[in-house]
Amino acid sequence: MSATRPTGRAASALRVLVNREGLRVPVASARMADAVQRVLRAEKVKSAMVSVTLMTPREMAALNRKHLKHSGPTDIITFGFRDPAGAVIGDVYICPDVARENAAAFGVSLREELLRLAVHGSLHVLGYEHPDGEARVKSPMWKRQERILRQVLEA
Repeated sequence: MSATRPTGRAASALRVLVNREGLRVPVASARMADAVQRVLRAEKVKSAMVSVTLMTPREMAALNRKHLKHSGPTDIITFGFRDPAGAVIGDVYICPDVARENAAAFGVSLREELLRLAVHGSLHVLGYEHPDGEARVKSPMWKRQERILRQVLEA
């Protein structure tokens, strides 16, 4: 199941496609697309095409090995760039099984963690970075992520 959610007046300018690859998660595709669009609007992006793909651990491990040279699945991998006209183009890959483990470890719902990852991945697509380890939660990116996530969860 997938969803494309254009926004208001700029209907063709901000496009988000969510591909669930048959995976069942407690977040509707439209809700996940909305989370990504909130990031794009918050960052004043005028034109974007972002895909969010949910993957099995096996698929994520293969992507992780191929592109990052790491073994095993991870919760999220992102790729992003701007085309010559300035449009943002990005791919966000999320593994719900790893997200479920993280949600349990952090004491949050899987729904919240999946939406956090959609926001997190969108910020990475836009070029935001954070340090590894414990310092990441004090980084400007993490603070921005959590502010946007609060808005997403309250909507």
